[in-house]
Amino acid sequence: MEEKVRVHIFVSGIVQGVFFRYWTQKVANKLGLKGWVRNLPDGRVEIVAEGKREKIDKLVEWAQKGPPSAKVDDLEVEYQEYKGEFDCFEIKY
Repeated sequence: MEEKVRVHIFVSGIVQGVFFRYWTQKVANKLGLKGWVRNLPDGRVEIVAEGKREKIDKLVEWAQKGPPSAKVDDLEVEYQEYKGEFDCFEIKY
């Protein structure tokens, strides 16, 4: 059975107002991941996702670039223990 993990990502750069949350949700759903994405007051985007390690790695890889209109300057990625606490992948406001 494939390992399941949780990842906590902070994305810095021009990542708000460029549909970053929408695209993150779309990519996560396509990969079968669960969790959430939200904008932070300091201009970063925060992502928490759970799923198979291979799929999580693909989300991290995607987040390094983001959607076409985004400009990602930095990515903080922390892998954590899988908790299985989410039912879907949602945008938090």
